[in-house]
Amino acid sequence: MASLRDLGLSEYEARAYRALLNTGPTTAKELSRASDVPMGRIYDVLNSIEQYNLVRSQTASRPKKYVAVEPSTALDRLLDDKKRELEEKAEQYENIVDELSEELDAAEPVEEQFWTASVGEEETTDLLLERLTAADERIIMVASTPSPQFDVTEVGDQIVEELEEAIERGVDVDVLLTREMVASLSEEVGRRYRERLSGEESFEVRTSEDVTGTFNLIDDMEVVIQVPNPLGSRETFAMIDLKDPEFAGEVFAEFEPTWSEAEPLSF
Repeated sequence: MASLRDLGLSEYEARAYRALLNTGPTTAKELSRASDVPMGRIYDVLNSIEQYNLVRSQTASRPKKYVAVEPSTALDRLLDDKKRELEEKAEQYENIVDELSEELDAAEPVEEQFWTASVGEEETTDLLLERLTAADERIIMVASTPSPQFDVTEVGDQIVEELEEAIERGVDVDVLLTREMVASLSEEVGRRYRERLSGEESFEVRTSEDVTGTFNLIDDMEVVIQVPNPLGSRETFAMIDLKDPEFAGEVFAEFEPTWSEAEPLSF
């Protein structure tokens, strides 16, 4: 059940405010009895909820009296306080991430063969986006047919965002698609391509019907390969990430002739 404590009030503060709604204007002593807040704590509690702008006080009266702010107004104020608190926390965490990114990027990567795999829609998407984020120099994306396992609209938008960020940090991006794959992309992806990517010198899209697989080549040393379902459907079964410069070079050697003969994409 929802509670005022969920919005930041202590147990005593919540009791005092609820009691004020029932008593109307009252003194601290009377409120202590009505709310079961100890007399030794009631003034601190009233000062606290007054700072939250949940009560108003009549300082001219002797003894001083307090009245509760209307619930709708009080809840809006508590909600605004929580939003500000979360925004400050988010900014704090963003600053921490920025500092750690610079620190961790300074470490030299270990150059050795390594592979990992993921199975399932969410896991394979996360792996692909993660490796695009890791690119420093070059991304080559090759896609033949859309997979029914993926929400093409959602995943396509996420990939475009990652490519935009990659270009901003100086990464060259080449994308090779079949016409069927182009037709499956969302209108939003097409709009962002036309408005934000098509004019970039470091970004190029071409189409070819000779494309038969789906893979990504990262920095000429890492290959992210989409594995089709072995039972024969067009559904993606898994995503394999293989870090091996020699194998990546062989993949590029196969890709280059098809890329050279492919047609630039036009809408």
